[in-house]
Amino acid sequence: MDQPKFTVVVPATTANLGPGYDCFGLALDLTMEVRVYESDRWHVEYREKEYASLTSGESNLIVKTILGTAKFAGRSISPHVLVVSSNIPLGKGLGSSASAIAAGVEIANEILQLDLSMQQKLELGTTFEGHADNVNAAIHGGFVLSYYKNGELDYVALDAPKVGALILVPDVQLATSESRSVIPEVINHAEATAGSAAGHLFVAAIANEQWSLAGKMLERDTFHEPFRKKMFPHFDEVRALVKSSGAYGMTISGAGPSLFVLMPEDRVAEVAQAVRKHYPVYEPIEAHPSNKGTYVQ
Repeated sequence: MDQPKFTVVVPATTANLGPGYDCFGLALDLTMEVRVYESDRWHVEYREKEYASLTSGESNLIVKTILGTAKFAGRSISPHVLVVSSNIPLGKGLGSSASAIAAGVEIANEILQLDLSMQQKLELGTTFEGHADNVNAAIHGGFVLSYYKNGELDYVALDAPKVGALILVPDVQLATSESRSVIPEVINHAEATAGSAAGHLFVAAIANEQWSLAGKMLERDTFHEPFRKKMFPHFDEVRALVKSSGAYGMTISGAGPSLFVLMPEDRVAEVAQAVRKHYPVYEPIEAHPSNKGTYVQ
């Protein structure tokens, strides 16, 4: 195959981060690369076997986003072949769908030379995704806080925290639809207030590099963790283990099915080893917070 016209690189993300339900998103240094080639038809080729079940034509999420972005701009766009290489686990709570959407927006922007602003990219990504947390972090990079309601999007982006992180991937399948179905429509006002306070304090702790406090607030969510934790094998025991091994805290990564562990950078190997030894149902994946969002190379 000839040289690609260009390549788009998109980071993995973790969202919610405990009490930041549908608000907080963090970019990670796992990435998806999409090489773009001219063609007479749309086709997506995945290099990793776990992605083989995804559609490859115009119904593919990357292609749908490209076409949707072109439609937003009032432009037509010629077909291309997309060759995708990724070390982002599919369907494991690391924003694989958000990364596809982020890639699609950037590919359309590059092919059509739309010169979209960051705000426009985030608005498009959020519209296609339906919520802002993962996709905004994937597009922008760093630690992103988002407000999205009735089509209104506002955000603040902070530098990625200088900490170590692990993603614990269980050997069980959990669909996002199933994970979302266990969230009640209404929660107690006092519980919501406590969860909101934890979210505020988490952000302040991250901004001030108070990592122990950030880890504590990471575990004070009232919006989703109490309802989802039962879906994870040995949740409370794993949390106790990683903290006894030096982690600041542990929470659910996005809607699941993975767990996100925050810790000092020099304790990552020790925590990973402890999990492998005592709870082999989980595969630890090292993933550092990253300031890199989606970019063209």
